[in-house]
Amino acid sequence: MKRAECKLTVLIQGGHMGRPIFETRLKVRSYECDSYGHVNNAVYLNYLEYGRMEALEAMGITLERLKREAGALVVIRRIHIEYFHPATMGDVLVIRTHVKEGRRSSGIFRQEIYRESDGKTIAAADVTWVFVNLQGRPIAIPPMVREAFQI
Repeated sequence: MKRAECKLTVLIQGGHMGRPIFETRLKVRSYECDSYGHVNNAVYLNYLEYGRMEALEAMGITLERLKREAGALVVIRRIHIEYFHPATMGDVLVIRTHVKEGRRSSGIFRQEIYRESDGKTIAAADVTWVFVNLQGRPIAIPPMVREAFQI
């Protein structure tokens, strides 16, 4: 997604269990809509990924930095998503992202997508992730991530 189409990610302190909540905005584009005129359900996975990557970046963490400094990759194990209302072309959506749960090597991001104009929840997801080393074996969550997301 082009940055010009999105506002900066905003960090909100004091979220779930005192952990930070990140907000990212984007505008729905015509090619993301299906023949019914609303965002195709598969496109929400891209929106959610965008929100997670923006949250990491807001904390100074990139996937390249994780790989280089911690020898770590973060991979998605499961996504449970629920859809509540349709979004349509031109809607500005707010993606809220926070760590719901953190364990030794894995955790869950809670993500909610709202329509900015009326505050309606469009979709919500629990995204289970795990840190692995460069050989694909689970490892402890790197300290830089634990610190940034207060895990």
